[in-house]
Amino acid sequence: MKRTLLLSFLVLSYACIGQAMAEGLDKAKNIEKIFISLSLQNATLQKAFEEIDERTGLKFVYNSNLVPVGKRVSLRVEEQSVKYVLTEIAKAVRVNFKQIDNTILVKPGKEPSTIKDESIEEEGQGIVRGRVVDENGLSLPGAHIKIVELEQNATIADENGKFILLNVPSGKYQLQITYIGYESGTENITIETGNTVDLTISLAPNVMVGEEVLVLGDRLKGQAKALNQQKNNPNITNVVSADQIGRFPDANIGDAMKRIPGITVQNDQGEARDFIIRGLAPQLNSVTLNGERVPSAEGDNRKVQLDLIPADMVQTIEVNKALTPDMDADAIGGSVNLVTRSAPEGFRVSGTLGSGYSFFSEKPIWTGGLVLGNRFFNNKLGAILSASYNHHDFGSDNMEAAWMDTEEHGAIIEEYDVRTYFVKRVRRSMSLNLDYRFSPNHTLYLSGMYNWRDDWENRYRFRVGKLDEAYEEGDFSVIEPGLYETLGRIGRQTKGGSGNDRINNSRLEDQRIANISLRGDHLFGILKVDWALNYAKASEERPHERYISYRSGGLPVRMDLRNPKKPLVTPLQENQWQSLEINEISEQYGYTEEEDLNARLDLRLPLGKGGIVKFGGKYRSKEKYRDNNFFEYSPLDEGTFGELLNDVPHQDQTKGDFLVGDQYNAGYFVDKGFLGGLDLGNTSVFEKEDKPGEYIDGNYQAEESIYAGYLMADYQLGKKFYVLAGLRVEHTDLNYKGFSFDEESEKVGTTKGEDNYTNVLPYLHLKFNASENTVIRAAITKTLARPDYYRLVPYQGYNPEDEELVEGNPNLKPSVSTNLDLMAENYFQSIGLVSVGGFYKKIDDFVYERVMNNFDHPKYGNVDYTTFLNGESVDVYGFEVGVQRQLNFLPGALRGLGIYLNYTNTHSKTSGIQGREESKLSLPGTAKHMFNGSLSFENKKWVMRLSLNYASDYIDELGGSSFDDRYYDKQTFLDFNASYALTPNWRIFAEVLNITNQPLRYYQGVNNRTMQEEFYNMRMNIGVKFDLFKSK
Repeated sequence: MKRTLLLSFLVLSYACIGQAMAEGLDKAKNIEKIFISLSLQNATLQKAFEEIDERTGLKFVYNSNLVPVGKRVSLRVEEQSVKYVLTEIAKAVRVNFKQIDNTILVKPGKEPSTIKDESIEEEGQGIVRGRVVDENGLSLPGAHIKIVELEQNATIADENGKFILLNVPSGKYQLQITYIGYESGTENITIETGNTVDLTISLAPNVMVGEEVLVLGDRLKGQAKALNQQKNNPNITNVVSADQIGRFPDANIGDAMKRIPGITVQNDQGEARDFIIRGLAPQLNSVTLNGERVPSAEGDNRKVQLDLIPADMVQTIEVNKALTPDMDADAIGGSVNLVTRSAPEGFRVSGTLGSGYSFFSEKPIWTGGLVLGNRFFNNKLGAILSASYNHHDFGSDNMEAAWMDTEEHGAIIEEYDVRTYFVKRVRRSMSLNLDYRFSPNHTLYLSGMYNWRDDWENRYRFRVGKLDEAYEEGDFSVIEPGLYETLGRIGRQTKGGSGNDRINNSRLEDQRIANISLRGDHLFGILKVDWALNYAKASEERPHERYISYRSGGLPVRMDLRNPKKPLVTPLQENQWQSLEINEISEQYGYTEEEDLNARLDLRLPLGKGGIVKFGGKYRSKEKYRDNNFFEYSPLDEGTFGELLNDVPHQDQTKGDFLVGDQYNAGYFVDKGFLGGLDLGNTSVFEKEDKPGEYIDGNYQAEESIYAGYLMADYQLGKKFYVLAGLRVEHTDLNYKGFSFDEESEKVGTTKGEDNYTNVLPYLHLKFNASENTVIRAAITKTLARPDYYRLVPYQGYNPEDEELVEGNPNLKPSVSTNLDLMAENYFQSIGLVSVGGFYKKIDDFVYERVMNNFDHPKYGNVDYTTFLNGESVDVYGFEVGVQRQLNFLPGALRGLGIYLNYTNTHSKTSGIQGREESKLSLPGTAKHMFNGSLSFENKKWVMRLSLNYASDYIDELGGSSFDDRYYDKQTFLDFNASYALTPNWRIFAEVLNITNQPLRYYQGVNNRTMQEEFYNMRMNIGVKFDLFKSK
């Protein structure tokens, strides 16, 4: 009901405003439409009237006893309106004018240079609008457009290259368009009152180096687009264009983002999935698609999976590090906006076809992409279709260890895993963008994107557990320092799926994100109206996820901790795997869905001669739920089924080149085909048991409604200063329902909760154009982060086997941050940038995970307890420096070299963490050092680039004490890519990724205590790209 009422209100408001503005437009006056040239040298006022009368036929009526017609004036104009001429005369002589049909009534005035109501009415005004494109008809976002004669009449082209200038006085002017790396463009325009000048301006690439012209390759054009947009944006941003993304061998948006200053990523299966901005965790940032929010397919948080979206599906990545009032406020670290392609002015077709090789799976990689765009029906309808496909077989080798602290022997292992993963990933993506120009004042946009990623995974896990119990019971002996013998419970588990054609014996994770948006862009007189309706849905489904494990306890093992970076636990009995007993067969189903419906209305009006006032509202409705189940299956006849691991089909996962180290021996496991082929529904073979205690506490439902309104104004103060100030108010209503399972009564209970709060958030941005190429920005803003839904649900998740308890906290408050930013940038016309800036954030009520080991719970007894709390505050501060430059000042072939360097230094300090008050703790996710560097070479044929990405280690999860804190270790990625132009439109390429075989590594407490180490090996791709245009 609320959704229907809101949409009706938006549509009605839009219609009423449009009608009112259309009816309220003033009719044009004759003197504003009549242009004359006039040269008066010390002429009398009477002579001036006669000259104007002769040229226009306008008759002047006055009382010569009251009007000083003998006064002399000097005036020289070329093709200016009569209104302008009379205004200039009124400034010099104490007279006022009023038009009555074709007669000008002249009256004596009290003050010179004063135009009152009875005089000439407000100076006639018109509108200039248009689009800036390159030589191929593609948009040039961020182009700077100004009227040379009017200092304050300037604007910036939007993401589609479109611009508009309102309240331009009548007259003849020169319009100037500038863009880094392109020739400046000029257009002579004539403004008439009430009329609109429509332009399409095409700029040609052209960079002067000394007295020579540097020819831009496609990649440099992309970099030019990004730098222009970044330079001219009102707020602090980093912008990466599609062409610039193509300079790096990145398959998904997450991998592309790790090249941006201040951003580090967290990997999943060797690809970047989650991103951290300036040390702030993924859930403290937001992702939008064309300005509209992207939902999350994750079950227990708000993070958007960036490995779901291919890098070649977007036109621009915009990272907003200082928000403006018209943006959603829940992005403390920053907001990432993914801008899809807009229709070109003429026909375009481009594509990619390639193949590669995974050194882990020793299987091929297949990639493909296609872009088709054109305009139809007299250029009224624009359409562009983009599609992408990637098929990749890969995997990883993994070792994991959980550590415990002892008084006598220090740190020893309580649980130990060796794992190997095999994954087939198929990523498909398609987008369609349509725009229809009903008239120069009215355009509609319909855009949609569908991303679909399937992961088929098999995992083989060797585990030694219960080592802590053996130590506590005294079954622990020292062979030599760091080398021990003890007892443990050994288990071997195979993870897979059912054997149907879709699942194919593997665990299937099916993630999808769909987004469709209808937008309008309208101009009613001087009122600019933008509106949008957006629907988005994200889902994750895991059907028929199966596990089978064999294990036995009390078995002798050797624990080798002489090198704690490479801990090793091995069975002492030869062929011990053969006697492991069947433990569990299970199948589970998981489904998570998040559905968003958003509506917004933005209105913009001119403010004086150099400003804009913008105001509007937005409604966001979100529904999210998770529905999981879990069943155990027991063979009715274990002897017939296979009581021991050796009795069932099995396979050896041991390999001599195990990436963690040759000393790690995975061993034998149940064959995935046997697991997938089990007829679990056959009640004559298996007994099925529902296990709600395993899943019910993870299920929940949440509804969130956000009502937002804002008011902002930006003003150009002369040529150099720009100020943007505003206020945003967001009101949040939240309802949620959780579930719990009582082990004693075996009943499922329901718990409901609700919350609402209002945030008032001020914004101030200052911009100083120190020179044509130097920009200094400062910002003071206030933003927020809402708690993850699942953390708010009042559930209790108890694992009796591991004696672990996790509880939600419905009393969590949103985090609110006050942000200070300062940035100075100098841009090179030869395409480059030098930047330096600093930032500070004061975050109140930050949410953290509180862990207490050996906690005495009133219901469950002694458990390892985890819950979620608000900390008092955290300070985050640091600085960024960056350089990107083509070294075209070097002699000869060296002028093709280019550098891309950026470094970010971040610090954080928390206060108010329970149990850790005396510790100097950093906010989880704060990497102190982040560095990106690349050296490139480009000429007419070749493009080559060697890229390095580095992030230092950082605390990832707080434990009950410093011993239990988990750290994400430092990582260094080295990649290489090259391409060669066969023709101006066809190019072959090759790329090599993860040359150094960088692992994912966590450590516990101190760096030499490895918790997890996972290797993915190198991969490579080769292929061909083409890009064909046909001018309109």
